[in-house]
Amino acid sequence: MAAESRIKSRVPLFDGMNKIPGGLMLIPLILGSIVGTFFPGFLEMGNFTTALFKDSALPLIGVLIFATGMQITLRTSGPVLATTGTILLTKSIIPATLVVLLGSFTGLDGVLGVSILALIVIMDNSNGGLWLAFTGRYGNSSDRGAYMASAMNDGPFFSMLFLGAAGLADIPVTLLIAAIIPLLAGVIVGNLDARWTEIMRPVPNIVIPFFAFALGTGINLGNVVSGGLSGILVGVVAVLITGTFAYFGYRWILRRGKQSGIGIASATTAGNAIATPAIIAGADPSFAPYMEVATAQVASAVLVSAVFAPLLAAWVLKRQAGLQENEPDAGSGDEIAESKTV
Repeated sequence: MAAESRIKSRVPLFDGMNKIPGGLMLIPLILGSIVGTFFPGFLEMGNFTTALFKDSALPLIGVLIFATGMQITLRTSGPVLATTGTILLTKSIIPATLVVLLGSFTGLDGVLGVSILALIVIMDNSNGGLWLAFTGRYGNSSDRGAYMASAMNDGPFFSMLFLGAAGLADIPVTLLIAAIIPLLAGVIVGNLDARWTEIMRPVPNIVIPFFAFALGTGINLGNVVSGGLSGILVGVVAVLITGTFAYFGYRWILRRGKQSGIGIASATTAGNAIATPAIIAGADPSFAPYMEVATAQVASAVLVSAVFAPLLAAWVLKRQAGLQENEPDAGSGDEIAESKTV
């Protein structure tokens, strides 16, 4: 006789994290930043400890991207491309254009102690890992496949493109291509073998907490504090501005109705954006005087947006009756599966 039973936990760590929008990534990210700030020696022990808790972010995100690609079929590729284009337009192209226009009036100094360098880095990229975690729980395959937007706007590329007037228009296209190859490979394998697609469905639950912790170790809380009120405020403002653009992109372009709030989850700043001010300053010395403060402000915005954006997105979804969680067997990656015992 077969009976179904839910796995019971002595301490519901997984369910507790999932009660917070994006919690599967957010909580490990904060824990990683605490460890990286106060116990950096732990991360330098070497061998598997360092490999898993410090250096695992890029490989594990690569696995997640591959698994995400496997969920994209030929039937769903059109909606994926439409969603990707909408996010790039509303989260990167429009905000970066506004920052450049502001810079034409204020110069590189920007406004209220926030330089144009800090503004453009915070505004034009997004946290792909958090996007996958949030859309895995509340979105559909088109939303998850739109990770391609984060693959394209991640790093200094868009910032350098829109600061082309400063002589930073030489974009390494090969790196952009390298960022989306895992996704394309997953699409190919998933369309050839549906069995592999099913096998890879649990991947988000497995890898998101680990790469989130590893990303968090690169966020020094001292830099967040030194970024001060300006960094916190610019993070909040960036979420509100880019989140509004993304919301209306979902509502007016994609026609997602009561689920338009999903777009707000893209209003984040990626963890590796912390390194972008130094990259840009290295390419153009005119940005060097702004690099240190901009780095601290970006670090603050990374942490603030990682908390604020998913909470705001979930609040809007709930307010508009669009907060619908995926079923465990729908490949959401954020709900614990039921086990069957015989």
